[in-house]
Amino acid sequence: MAKSSLKKLCIKSLEELKAKDIVCIDLKAISSFADEMIIASGTSTRHIKSISNRVVQDLKKNNILVLGVEGQDTSDWILIDCGDLVINIMNDETRVYYDLETLWGYEDAALNSNL
Repeated sequence: MAKSSLKKLCIKSLEELKAKDIVCIDLKAISSFADEMIIASGTSTRHIKSISNRVVQDLKKNNILVLGVEGQDTSDWILIDCGDLVINIMNDETRVYYDLETLWGYEDAALNSNL
């Protein structure tokens, strides 16, 4: 599957389960572990777990290898590793505390309108 199609599939899954504040960060120029990172928020631990389960299910339905899923035991931050794309689903408090958007140089959510 093309990288852009993979990103679209993941964003669609996130949106269908009402993930909030979805942001996609291009990492190609600054990282070797992934080309892109998606960050989204859930409203509760149950919501975060449901979102992650749906994303993984949709990836597997499309024969996309999921390299790993971390954090399902605590569910305040779940990371899904798809190789070229990493998805972080967090509660609001965890997202504010770790502030991955700033860490990875993402400056303006308005720039993300072309998801």
